[in-house]
Amino acid sequence: MQIILLERVEKLGQIGDVVTVKPGYARNFLLPRGKALRANKANLERFENEKAELIAKNDKAKGEAMTQANNMKDAAVSIVRAASEMGQLFGSVTARDISAALVEAGHQIDRNQVVMDKAIKTLGLFDMRVKLHAEVDVTVTVNIARSLEEAATQLESGKAVIASELLDADDEVEAVEEAPAAAEEAAADDASDDTSENAE
Repeated sequence: MQIILLERVEKLGQIGDVVTVKPGYARNFLLPRGKALRANKANLERFENEKAELIAKNDKAKGEAMTQANNMKDAAVSIVRAASEMGQLFGSVTARDISAALVEAGHQIDRNQVVMDKAIKTLGLFDMRVKLHAEVDVTVTVNIARSLEEAATQLESGKAVIASELLDADDEVEAVEEAPAAAEEAAADDASDDTSENAE
C-alpha cells in the first residue's frame, strides 16, 4: 500500500515522503495514529495545502522533546523485584514497569515510548532507549535489584549483585572476624609451650 508520511517514521522516511508499506502496517499502525495518509490524488492535494502547518507542528513537538531529553539526561530509575540467588527474576520487567518508574521519578513518559525488544528477566543495570519524538530519543539507566540497598550497590559497582558475590563478601567478613580469634589461640598455644618448657 502506498502512503504519504505526515511525520518522520524511523526506517521509513521523512514528512511528505510517499512510501510503500505492508497493508497491515498501514491499517493497524500508521493510519490510525495519524502518522500517514493513503496516497491518492485527494490526499496528495490535502498534504500540499497542510504541509507548512505540519512541518511547523513537527518542529514545535521536536523542540519540546529536546527539552524533555535534556531534563532526562543521565536519568536512572531503580525497580525492586524478587529474584533467585543467581539473579534470575521471578517474573520480568516490561516497558510498562519502566515507564511507571520514570513517571514516578517525574518524567512524562508513555509505555509505548520505551523501546524494548524483549522483557528483562535478570538483575542488573540496563540502558534503555526512550523515544520522545520521531527524531529525538534518550537513553536511561534501569537498575533492577532485590532492594534499594542492592540497587545503590549495583549503581556504584556497575554490575548486578548476585549470590556468589554476596557469599564472597560474607567470607571476607568471617575471615576478618576470625583473625583476632586465631591470633588469640596462637598466643595461648605459645604461652602453654613456654609454661611446659619452664616446668621441665
